[in-house]
Amino acid sequence: MIHLYIKKRNQIIVNKIKEILESQGRTQTWLAKQIDKSYVVVTNYCNNNKQPSIPLLYQIAEVLDVDVRELLQKSKK
Repeated sequence: MIHLYIKKRNQIIVNKIKEILESQGRTQTWLAKQIDKSYVVVTNYCNNNKQPSIPLLYQIAEVLDVDVRELLQKSKK
């Protein structure tokens, strides 16, 4: 259990899909249906365990009605 906590704490956040879904009151299940992916795949995207391809990132942005840049964490401050 401690190992998982440390892994999450040190995890680099690359996308903000989960954050945007929550702000819109939408679920990962809903997004999975919209982009024709499994719930497990979308969960991996939302938890930043895996990243969607660039074309899929654009599709997600379109479905969520946001600019694709809003889905990404800034790399420079």
